[in-house]
Amino acid sequence: MTEITRVPIQPVAKGSLTKLWIGVILALLVGAGLAWAAVPRGLDVDVITPGTGPMPKNGDVVFINYKGKLAADGTVFDESRDIPLPVEGLFPKGTPFPIEEGATIPGFFEGLKQMQKGGKYELFIPADMAYGDSPPQGAPIPPGADLEFDIEVVDIMSKKTFERNLQILQQTMQSRMGAGGAGGPGGPPQGTPGQ
Repeated sequence: MTEITRVPIQPVAKGSLTKLWIGVILALLVGAGLAWAAVPRGLDVDVITPGTGPMPKNGDVVFINYKGKLAADGTVFDESRDIPLPVEGLFPKGTPFPIEEGATIPGFFEGLKQMQKGGKYELFIPADMAYGDSPPQGAPIPPGADLEFDIEVVDIMSKKTFERNLQILQQTMQSRMGAGGAGGPGGPPQGTPGQ
C-alpha cells in the first residue's frame, strides 16, 4: 500500500479571515458598479430650479429657452433664439414647442411633459429617444449620439389661446401690410406736405 504523507494544517492568521471577506465584498461592489455602468441610461429630467403650477398637457404649447449639447463631449449643436414679434404681449419670450407626438424627438416630447412654468431643468435623452443612428442630414449630431439639454420653461399656453393669439398676430400683420401699401410704414413715399 501506498502511504500518504500528512501535512499539518496551519492555523489561520489573526485578521486574515476579515481581509478575505473585505476582498469578497469589494469584488462584488466593483462587479455591481460595472454592471450598473453598462446598463443603458434612459430619459432623465433633473430639476435645477423647481417650477410652479401644472405640467403641460398634450396640445399645450411650451415656451422655453434651451441649449442642446452632445452628451459625450458637451458640444453645443442648437440653442434658442429670441423671436422678435411686432405685437408685444401676445406671446411670451422663448421658443414655442407644441406638446404633440411627432412635433419633436420623442425624448424632448416626454421631457417637456415633466416640466413646470418657471423651472430650470437638465434633460438627458438617450440616442434611441433622440435621432438614433439617423440624425438629420447636415446636422452636427453624429449617429447614435445621446443628447443633453439645459431648459428654462418661460410659460405654458393652451393650444386654444396659442391659436387665438396667432390669429390676432396674423390679422395685425395683414392690416399693417395693407396700410403699408397706402403710404404707411414700408409703403412708397407720398408727396411731402405743402406740395
